[in-house]
Amino acid sequence: MSIYDTLNKEQKEAVFHTEGPLLILAGAGSGKTRALTHRVAYLIGEKEVKPWNILAITFTNKAAGEMRQRVDQLVDFGSDSVWVATFHSTCVRILRRYIDRLGFDNRFSIYDTDDQKSLMKDICKRLEVDTKIYKERSLLSKISNLKNELISPEEFTLNAGEEYGQKRVAQIYVEYQKQLRGNNALDFDDLIMKTVELFRNCPDVLDAYQERFRYIMVDEYQDTNTAQFQLVHLLADKYRNLCVVGDDDQSIYRFRGANIQNILNFEQVFPDTRVIKLEQNYRSTRNILNAANEVIHHNRGRKDKTLWTENEEGEKLAFRQFPDGFQEAEYVVDDIRKRVRDGQADYRDHAVLYRTNAQSRVFEEKLIYAGIPYKLIGGINFYARKEIKDVLAYLKTIDNGRDDLSVRRIINVPKRGIGATTLNRAQDYADAYGISLYDALMQASGIPGMGRSAGKILPFTVLIERLRVLGENGSLTELMDYVLEETGYRKELEDEDTQEARERLENIDELISKARAYEDSAEEPTLSGFLEEVALVADIDGLEADSNYLVLMTLHSAKGLEFPYVYLAGMEEGLFPSRLVGSSPETYTEEMEEERRLCYVGITRAKKYLTLSAARQRMIRGEVQYNQVSRFVAEIPEEYLDEKREKEKLAEKVKAAAYAQAKQAFRARSFEPKQFTVTKAEGLSYTVGDRVRHIKFGEGVVKDIAEGGRDYEVTVDFDRAGVKKMFASFAKLTKI
Repeated sequence: MSIYDTLNKEQKEAVFHTEGPLLILAGAGSGKTRALTHRVAYLIGEKEVKPWNILAITFTNKAAGEMRQRVDQLVDFGSDSVWVATFHSTCVRILRRYIDRLGFDNRFSIYDTDDQKSLMKDICKRLEVDTKIYKERSLLSKISNLKNELISPEEFTLNAGEEYGQKRVAQIYVEYQKQLRGNNALDFDDLIMKTVELFRNCPDVLDAYQERFRYIMVDEYQDTNTAQFQLVHLLADKYRNLCVVGDDDQSIYRFRGANIQNILNFEQVFPDTRVIKLEQNYRSTRNILNAANEVIHHNRGRKDKTLWTENEEGEKLAFRQFPDGFQEAEYVVDDIRKRVRDGQADYRDHAVLYRTNAQSRVFEEKLIYAGIPYKLIGGINFYARKEIKDVLAYLKTIDNGRDDLSVRRIINVPKRGIGATTLNRAQDYADAYGISLYDALMQASGIPGMGRSAGKILPFTVLIERLRVLGENGSLTELMDYVLEETGYRKELEDEDTQEARERLENIDELISKARAYEDSAEEPTLSGFLEEVALVADIDGLEADSNYLVLMTLHSAKGLEFPYVYLAGMEEGLFPSRLVGSSPETYTEEMEEERRLCYVGITRAKKYLTLSAARQRMIRGEVQYNQVSRFVAEIPEEYLDEKREKEKLAEKVKAAAYAQAKQAFRARSFEPKQFTVTKAEGLSYTVGDRVRHIKFGEGVVKDIAEGGRDYEVTVDFDRAGVKKMFASFAKLTKI
């Protein structure tokens, strides 16, 4: 039996078509990696292509490793000579050999993100750039976008015109590249851009690699940017044996520079392209696939294809709408726990997907309280994120000035120009006199050698003292808002205006929502109590280091993965799709189409069972917002949705009517006051002046008892909760 007999008809066509350009439109779960690896085996085993003449490019090291492993299993001899690598590692290998042609030493350094930030910081200082106007992160993001579009500093300068802002950015871009060259260094974007430059400037080098790589395969082609497209186009231009694999319906990285037109217009660039569609899905049930097809068919900018499967019909998609996000998370966690308890699945079989990182917080808390092991993918624990730790450090310093760690964290966040030498002098003074670092800072003017640096410390301590006064007299959420505004923390992120900054702001808003929920639920909300509650959640770290955990992740992180049971949370207008892409269902935008593709990716992660959930109200940025159900849910025909959706609506109406009836009955006076003849001695076990205990408010003294329409109204001065008025039948007070 041949290894190719296990392939379906379309997969075989993709494997056996080896000459000329080939576009494989591979739907979700259609076995594209299987087709690619078998194609490598066929080229070597049947077409007698030399292994070193084959290049397979992927986007991640993980994908490259998996492909390498499968190729090794299929090819007996020479598989190690096949180049299976990411775009960046491929370019590094080429540049290590030939970058001297561009004036660099071949032993160049590769700068990571932190290196780039340090370099940009020095450049801004050298050029006297106002970093309040031109944020360092924003400048690096702008330069990255320019490099992805293969726009050099010289070209950008030429096209900047007379607009001051553009000219200033061009000046910084020129200096940034000058410094990189002076340091004999490249950043990650340079790796591809410089390889393209090398090929364009050195025809002999390009020809050598065209001869080397006569057969080229590129995975996840829908995620390529302009620079990557040009790189592939140059390499394949001579022999034109280029096979690209991708799915335009899963193009979700536009914010990273991905250009969906690369796959949509592939046949225009290569007119003799053979197009093969892999539409048979091996992952999901028919109901899940049908729902995914119905959603994605609303997009205009796509190639026509429809996924199908021989798998069972499966259960209908469950749609659940809850009063708020807390009950949504509670339902999801309880549903998972019940399924595992009943032995139907393991935790590893479950995934909770959401649109933004900020949504993870409620799920994390519920999972921790339930003792369910989980792993956060594509992000760090909510309370371990930098912006959350920064805000909490301010609150800890306000609450407890002896927390030296928190003081050190925030003393220069945002930047105040307090250097390490100054801070070390203050710490030495604190150690010598046995006081806290904050107390030493309060006495900065008296510390030997502090000099003018004391003037930089004074505004910080004045701010903290002012915040302490507010904390004693205002609400917790007011205090947090004041911290963010007075320190300039929020404005700094808003001015940065990058994808990362926006996500950090969303996380801060989620922390404010957490504080508001705490205030609403606590008997006596205090700053200390809030910090204690947060610490109990954040510090629990008893998860087993094995693979049996469910995963929490954003939809962007979920691409390429699959799970038997998937929960797609937050299916609400304004959240998913995001409010940033428009509000009208009739409005066509590229951003809205990408949001729909993101939904399609989420739906097709599920193998057996998919739950879509939404909340009628959700706390965002510390405020309750009321959102409609996402249009993506409405795009799924009800024949594919759980019928309980309608039953729940009916149950809610019945429940609402019963509540209204009960409320009216409670307000009605069933007896006239003169008919209420119960005496104090017979009706109550306590009287004015007695000490009583309440199950919620604790102990207190009865101050007054008044006869009401249906009950006694009792006034109690509680030791902790203060004066409260309540009906005796509800209060259930017990005499001490």
